[in-house]
Amino acid sequence: MSGGVYGGDEVGALVFDIGSYSFRAGYAGEDSPKAEFPTHYGFIEDTSVAMELDDPSNQKLEHKYYIDTNSIKVPRRGMEIQNFLKDGIIENWDVFEKFMDYTYSRYIKSESHMHPVLMSESSWNVRGKREKLTEIMFEKYNVPAFFLCKNAVLSAFANGRATGLVLDSGATHTTAVPVYDGYVLSQAIVKSPLAGDFISLECKKLMEEKEVEVIPPYLIASKEPVSDRQPAKWKKKEVPEVTKSFQNYMLKDVLQDFAASVLQVSDTPYDRSNAESMPTIHYEFPNGYNMDFGEERFKICEGLFDPSMIKDVPGNTMLSVGHVVTTSVGMCDIDIRPSLYSSVIVVGGNTLLNGFTDRLNRDLSSKTPPSMRLKIISPTGSAERRFSSWIGGSILASLGSFQQMWISKQEYDEGGKTCVERKCP
Repeated sequence: MSGGVYGGDEVGALVFDIGSYSFRAGYAGEDSPKAEFPTHYGFIEDTSVAMELDDPSNQKLEHKYYIDTNSIKVPRRGMEIQNFLKDGIIENWDVFEKFMDYTYSRYIKSESHMHPVLMSESSWNVRGKREKLTEIMFEKYNVPAFFLCKNAVLSAFANGRATGLVLDSGATHTTAVPVYDGYVLSQAIVKSPLAGDFISLECKKLMEEKEVEVIPPYLIASKEPVSDRQPAKWKKKEVPEVTKSFQNYMLKDVLQDFAASVLQVSDTPYDRSNAESMPTIHYEFPNGYNMDFGEERFKICEGLFDPSMIKDVPGNTMLSVGHVVTTSVGMCDIDIRPSLYSSVIVVGGNTLLNGFTDRLNRDLSSKTPPSMRLKIISPTGSAERRFSSWIGGSILASLGSFQQMWISKQEYDEGGKTCVERKCP
């Protein structure tokens, strides 16, 4: 390994991609991540240690953390569900380290000092956080080499483009990020809070309107089949008293399943008479309650494309998905607009809503200047859309020509954490 550059294609690099909804990790060169689990974690302040000591001034709070799907979905007394990210940027570093430790021991099953690490970051990450991340990776995990890359750039690479407009609609927000020649044009990033969590919230309002009681599976001991619209017959399970955040998290899980199974984006702007003529979809809730959903399944998604449909929110304060794209392109230099419009790359778990890309195509066609050629690129498989930035990282880290880009341990020792600004655009 002369001169701090890795030789050959067999580098065995690891790729970490952290999203607001899930944490993804795996080996570069593979086509999907080895691990995917929620970025949310369970947290209990354990005072039992303090009780045993007679001296109250000596009380020490023990924190217990629960990571991964199987442990956070177990009802425990006093367990709060939290997320270590805020606005897509790492907020709680101690928990981030716990996630890394867990991933290495449970999924990677190898020592951290043996593998270079490529990590994705949100396109609006700030300098201080990037430096801190670099420091943790080299000082605590002792990685041989490290690289930090914007997730929009990785998503573009995963779709075979170095230039394009990446429209990423995930859990917490929908963003349009222009990428030109592999660089993010940060002055033209546009964000809108209308994304997956908004859809879950709208589903929750719908259930309240229809007076459907949504019961998360952890409360159900047994259920009996019932015919349509009959009250559900089910027995409640004895569980410890849970916190509000746990209950909400489990509720959201059911609503996300409902959204994925039932909702559809209509091809044209929402029209009640049109929507009522469409076929209904049958859905059974975890407690056995059945119901058919008709026009509501189109109405909920309409808020993404026409914010004036949203109740309780002044319609002009939020940008629709189409507007996010056109605003972002409009903030870029006029010379590169044609190349952005000709590759609008659609990624993110929320874009898997039925009919999302067709409607986006229709909306943008009406907003795009006639001289521009519009092309929407959207991978068909759900994994390619949900893990696009991980897949881009997997491709990038396994390329022979990328190997000179790493920040090596030697460079870090000589230049300190500030080298991340110079080496990782």
